[in-house]
Amino acid sequence: MFTIFPAIDLRNGRVVRLQYGDPNQQTVFSDDPMAMAEKWLAAGAEWLHVVNLDGAFDEAGAANWGMLPHLTALPVKVQFGGGVRTLDDIERAIEAGAARVILGTTAIEKPALLGQAVAHFGADRIVVGIDARDGRVQTRGWLQDTAVTPIDLGKKMRALGVKTAIYTDINRDGVLTGVNAAATAELAQATGLQVIASGGVAALDDVRRCLELADQGVVGVIMGRAIYDGRVHLQDAISLTQRP
Repeated sequence: MFTIFPAIDLRNGRVVRLQYGDPNQQTVFSDDPMAMAEKWLAAGAEWLHVVNLDGAFDEAGAANWGMLPHLTALPVKVQFGGGVRTLDDIERAIEAGAARVILGTTAIEKPALLGQAVAHFGADRIVVGIDARDGRVQTRGWLQDTAVTPIDLGKKMRALGVKTAIYTDINRDGVLTGVNAAATAELAQATGLQVIASGGVAALDDVRRCLELADQGVVGVIMGRAIYDGRVHLQDAISLTQRP
């Protein structure tokens, strides 16, 4: 099963996209996340990838948390992340209707908590965000460098019972330079994780390249700026995945 995830990145309750994850390089696409979500549903989306950017930058993100139960009330599954750092945060997101919760910084800083989360909530509920720049994992909203490679982190997460990861190539995120499908597949093959590709999707060819690697563990792709800019129609991307 290969899934297209339209991204809804929230900053103070508004839908935005960042370049390279930089809060100073922000484009606001909508003040109405619900209208944007309904647009993607109308195009055939079965999942939404919702990120609380304020939380990722260690801010409260109250408006974004407040939006979550409204988004999950729509007939769509939501994976939610950004600043999720405790078991209570995970529980809060699930109680608000999230089908899956993404943990990134926590995977590096509190790996034992990941194991607890998988044991308590189940592996289908927990996704690890592996965000890398130049082969090194970044945390705290991509502001903090670590010495850890994506594959080393992925192996550690798999050993803790995690099944699914999102791999983001930060150097490509929000700048339409093409998704790093090869690195996504490499991570999946080296770790045994099912990996969702993220960052840099610019054209339908990016979706095709990820889809061609489905048998190597690439299980989906997140689409952001390309669908907001109208470079790719979400419906066209989804229809690619539905061909026999």
